Amino acid sequence: MPTSQYASSFGRLQAISLNLLSKEVMQNLMKAKDEVDMVKALESTWYKPEIEKAASIFKESELLEVALNRHLVYINKTALEATPFNGKSAIRAYLSKWDIYNIELILSAKSMGRPISETESFLVSSRNVPAGISAGNISHDEMKIILSQTGVDGVVNQLVKYNYGTILMQHLETYQNNGNLGPMMSALQTFYYRNLLESLKFFQGDEGLIRDFIRAEIDKKNVLSLLKAKESDLDKEIVSKHLIEGGKMTKNELLDVYNAKDVSEIVGRVENRFMLVNALAQYKKSNSLIDFEVALDKFINSEYVKKLKNIALSIGTIFYFIINTEHERENIKRIAYGKRYNLSADYINSLLLIE
Repeated sequence: MPTSQYASSFGRLQAISLNLLSKEVMQNLMKAKDEVDMVKALESTWYKPEIEKAASIFKESELLEVALNRHLVYINKTALEATPFNGKSAIRAYLSKWDIYNIELILSAKSMGRPISETESFLVSSRNVPAGISAGNISHDEMKIILSQTGVDGVVNQLVKYNYGTILMQHLETYQNNGNLGPMMSALQTFYYRNLLESLKFFQGDEGLIRDFIRAEIDKKNVLSLLKAKESDLDKEIVSKHLIEGGKMTKNELLDVYNAKDVSEIVGRVENRFMLVNALAQYKKSNSLIDFEVALDKFINSEYVKKLKNIALSIGTIFYFIINTEHERENIKRIAYGKRYNLSADYINSLLLIE
């Protein structure tokens, strides 16, 4: 892969990165009274265009959600355009996570009988821009057609023209029998990660760290699934169907970990891979699994994401840019969550991914 092309994209993304929110702006968001004040604080940042466009249609927390989602679409489109040809398939494969995010959101809404108006604002989509930038597969207008279908069956049938529909169709009968979307969601995630890891088998030789990052992300999802299942005291056979293959921990290892008697023991069994002891102490106070998610995010950021910054003339820097913008979005969402539920400033601060 010509390094000159990556030098060019590196320069472009470095310049755009200067717009990432400073610690000072993040602290201003922390001081905001509520989500309305947060939106006002963000009007002087690179979120301004999307806030202004959405302000006439959406209000308060919906406005913040829509602005964040549409800004993300803009960022992903920018990153994809800056990627040299040889790296585009890998970036597209990574960004297809947002197609899957949208599909999962729509399936959940249909399963619970929620109207379109309650769901559309949460889609990561913007008019005339692919919803997840996944090789231009699902446009905004097509997403609206999918959203307008009656029930889960209608959504799956509408998606048959895409790879996702074929995967979902295999589990439709199970859903019809027991109303459980779990196997569909798990199948989508498995397809996503298998495709992503496959796309990273190119020849520059520095994709190993990115593959390690992706595999750690799979482990994170699986460990969180184990913790959630243990909280709900789910049967091991059900848990098995929700695990995603491709991580560093095999399915058998994960199911062996699940034999633990409670959440605390699961944490003990994975401590050699992830440092979750502090999160366990916080969880015992908050009783919220978000503490484990934050701890896993921080571990992965420290062990993998930060290192991507050091391989300048490669696809690693593009991944680094995209992941950092995702972290910023997640930080804003966590601050908004904290405001909504009157969490203490110290606790909200502990949830943030800030270098």
